[in-house]
Amino acid sequence: MKSILNIVQIWYNELRTIIKDPGIMIFILFVPLAYPLLYSYVYTNEVVREVPVAVVDECGNALSRELLRKIEATPDVDIVAHCNNMTEAQELLKEQKAYGIINIPASFSKDLYNGEQTHLGVYCDMGSMLYYKAILLTATNVSLEMNKDIKVERYIPGTTQKQEDIIKMPVEYDYVPLYNPQSGFAAFLIPPVLLLIIQQTIFLGIGMSMGDSRERYMGSVIPFNRWYKNPVHIVFGKGLPYLVLYIFLAIYMFAAVTKIFTLPQLGDYWAFIAFIVPYLLACIFMGMVLSSFVYRREDCIMLFVFMSVPLLFMSGLSYPGASIPDFWKYISYIFPSTFGTNGYARITAMGASLQDVKTEYCALWIQAGIYFVMACMYYRHQILQLIKKIKPTE
Repeated sequence: MKSILNIVQIWYNELRTIIKDPGIMIFILFVPLAYPLLYSYVYTNEVVREVPVAVVDECGNALSRELLRKIEATPDVDIVAHCNNMTEAQELLKEQKAYGIINIPASFSKDLYNGEQTHLGVYCDMGSMLYYKAILLTATNVSLEMNKDIKVERYIPGTTQKQEDIIKMPVEYDYVPLYNPQSGFAAFLIPPVLLLIIQQTIFLGIGMSMGDSRERYMGSVIPFNRWYKNPVHIVFGKGLPYLVLYIFLAIYMFAAVTKIFTLPQLGDYWAFIAFIVPYLLACIFMGMVLSSFVYRREDCIMLFVFMSVPLLFMSGLSYPGASIPDFWKYISYIFPSTFGTNGYARITAMGASLQDVKTEYCALWIQAGIYFVMACMYYRHQILQLIKKIKPTE
């Protein structure tokens, strides 16, 4: 009973510190509430539409114009200029008036009529992979459609094997996007960002709180009184306000944000709750450990904000995990966000059960256990240091 009272008193003191500090409230309440809405709103359109392209039609006959009409009819590309040569088209590319060039060679229709292979030049601004994807897919799909039409028109019974090889239609394929029906940018990027927001704001809140305590208690992160004598009680008491608050914030992100912006949501509610608890505990305990290395509250802001972008890349979702160097991959395993973002993405987009994300789930519990022990060791050291200051040895 006494242990519970100690934890409750420490929890109350920590909660009062949080509420009285506007800086901490901004990071742990306003940012998790507002930033997901802002970030999701930016990617509301999901996919890039009507990418401006320039056309150089050196052929200039009915067949090349038909190709251009088919390209113009697609929702992904918008032909904004017909240029006389490639130099003129490249100038539009440099001026950012177009993000791609489609070049139809002079021999385009002649080669097709003679049963020979022809080439269609597609030049894309690789400064944005989304523009490249839209232009290339449009040109590919339109070319495949025209190939099919040309085969039907040219098929003549009794042709030789060589002629059939020349005019044969490309392999037919079905394009079925799994777990992201719109092939949207937001559907695969927003889930890891939401989990990363939770981690980084927890780090910031705990770091600022500990920095404030050091300034208040002359270098120590805990006061000298009867409530702060057991490191386990301190860790649980200080972590409890963040755990309660962030469970509600996580539910808000899982239910409200995804529904508002119609993001894929196939996951089971209770599977998510069971998964998010070890993630939050790992983040809270790791935040305590990391904050032990930061003396001033301003330092923790610089450190944790700086870590955000590298952690997003190292998570393996915004950039393929298989292509990340082994060294950075092992570094990423230190942070809960790596396992949290991967598991959360599978739960929301693929409808994975807790058994399906067993590896990530177990890894988060292991992290929570390790960082809990490290946090207890740190607070035990703080208690011993405080006792030495108050009661110096003779």
